[in-house]
Amino acid sequence: MSYYEAIYEYAADNYGLITSAEAKSIDIPNIELVKLAHRGRLIRVGHGVYRVTHYIPTALDKYAEATKLVGEDAYIFGESVLAMHGLALINPAVIYVATPGRVRKTLPKHIKMIFRKTTDQVVHCASIPSQSVADALLYCRKSVMPERLLKATDEAEQQGLISGKEASKIRLAL
Repeated sequence: MSYYEAIYEYAADNYGLITSAEAKSIDIPNIELVKLAHRGRLIRVGHGVYRVTHYIPTALDKYAEATKLVGEDAYIFGESVLAMHGLALINPAVIYVATPGRVRKTLPKHIKMIFRKTTDQVVHCASIPSQSVADALLYCRKSVMPERLLKATDEAEQQGLISGKEASKIRLAL
């Protein structure tokens, strides 16, 4: 199997993305990523992050890309969690990504990194790490109208994104 085939196989399950660290974990040298990018087989998305050129985009790509660009242990946070799930009629201008570690990378303007020392419950939605929907609903109390959050709570409960117990807790807090 060629390096490109191995990269494509890996990236197919990861929104067409692969990082240098992920490539190294499947025994692909970093120089091969650079060579494939020069040949037009990969697109350099950011520092150490590449996308295969033959990839069909999805609505969740921007969230997967944002977490990869911020780095390991990064996860979608706050309003962006609600937007990712189509809740509360939210469409933030930036994607909020939280991380417990320090990040020195220059990020695109559409990604807002938030340093979170506290431990949030991180779940995976379509293999994208994110804050739990229940925690995001509670966190957004300061920035989203309560009526929208109540409606979003009902929708999230109906979709099975939160339990009945979590929904009751959120309604009480709102």
